[in-house]
Amino acid sequence: MPKLLGNGVIEFENKPSIIGYAAVGCEDEKNGPFGQQFDMIFNDPMLGKDSWEQAESELQKNAVRLAVKKSGKDLSGIDFLFGGDLLNQCAASTFGTMNFGLPFIGIYGACSTMALTSIMAATFVDSRLAKNTVAVTSSHFCSAERQFRLPLEYGGQRTPTAQWTATASGSLVISCEDSNIKITKAAVGRVEDPAITDANNMGAAMAPDDVKIRPYPRHEGMVFFYTQFYIKGGLSHYIKS
Repeated sequence: MPKLLGNGVIEFENKPSIIGYAAVGCEDEKNGPFGQQFDMIFNDPMLGKDSWEQAESELQKNAVRLAVKKSGKDLSGIDFLFGGDLLNQCAASTFGTMNFGLPFIGIYGACSTMALTSIMAATFVDSRLAKNTVAVTSSHFCSAERQFRLPLEYGGQRTPTAQWTATASGSLVISCEDSNIKITKAAVGRVEDPAITDANNMGAAMAPDDVKIRPYPRHEGMVFFYTQFYIKGGLSHYIKS
């Protein structure tokens, strides 16, 4: 059974194991520092769908399927699915996993969602409420822009320091079976207000001690301006001028 050690720290007595995992993304993720670690890369950020939100659901669907397959299980062997995303009513998760027919527990924690779904999945396994669970989350740059900033169709100018939300999904299969990857403890954070007033600097709000970015980077006395270019199906890239 899970045990509270105090100060929001949970210890898992039976040490639930991660027996399967998967990450899927798009071109920007492929070109990033962890590009080689992704199980699947999509060249089209729309993933063949009619909206960004549907594309994000497709990311989740593929991440769950791959993680379960890599665990050696099938969906019939999963007891609960813990999922969340950045959209209202966890829309990407609910529509992405709906056809799996699994008992679903939606969790909204913004950028902490993967940690929260994993904690809940491990708690169910450790307390023997479940043998095998799935934890999953996702985000999509374009659906996040529509949700939190300005829709891409608006064509607004982004500041040079604005963060880019990943177009990706990650999933874990957490089980009572043994593996080399175990979850032994979890720490739950508290709500704080770091008094960040720059709406474009979401990184500072999430990691105020580590993210200290000047609003407009300068080089040899000149300000860089960024121009957006669009292609059919989504944002292609920025160029510096």
